[in-house]
Amino acid sequence: MILSFFMTMNRTLKEYIEREIIPLYSSFDKAHNIDHVESVISRSLSLAQHYDVDVDMVYTIAAYHDTGLQYGRELHHLHSGEIIASDVQLTNYFTAEQIVIMREAVEDHRASSEHTPRTIYGAIVAEADRLIEPLTVIRRTIQYGLSHYPTLTVEEHFTRCCEHLHDKYGVNGYLKLYIPHSDNAQRLAELRDIIANPTLLRSTFDTIFAEQ
Repeated sequence: MILSFFMTMNRTLKEYIEREIIPLYSSFDKAHNIDHVESVISRSLSLAQHYDVDVDMVYTIAAYHDTGLQYGRELHHLHSGEIIASDVQLTNYFTAEQIVIMREAVEDHRASSEHTPRTIYGAIVAEADRLIEPLTVIRRTIQYGLSHYPTLTVEEHFTRCCEHLHDKYGVNGYLKLYIPHSDNAQRLAELRDIIANPTLLRSTFDTIFAEQ
């Protein structure tokens, strides 16, 4: 079903994004590389099948959602919004109102956002960006640490990893889920089981860290 949904896309728009936008992710850290954006696109399209939404908008939002990382991580969601709003090429495919919706969706995707996404488009990309596969989450956390804090010792990386996992994915963490059709809830429970088991968490960290 996702293939038929995907095939309704504007091919010229898709070609533009594949040529000019997706390659931007090759310069980001391993946790936000081309594999990541392609995963978010795929998951967004899968979730979107359950709603009356515009497939071109869903695809575009997913493709642009982390482009603001080129200006730093802290405000990347806002910078991503600025990028999608200022891309004049998109005016060939979307109305001004649609571009506003896409900008808001990109701004709302961040897991640490203090407000609920303003539209279903924001909810879709936010949920798609929360790829809660336990080992992948831990791997991305380690990769981010290695990329941004290369001078830390192994023990310091482990401490940072634990703090991040508890703060974001723990029972009282800030991550929120929005789409009932997503399998993230079950996977979040599996991740929390690992987080709650110090021995298992350490052995999992050591195995993945050694692979990096």
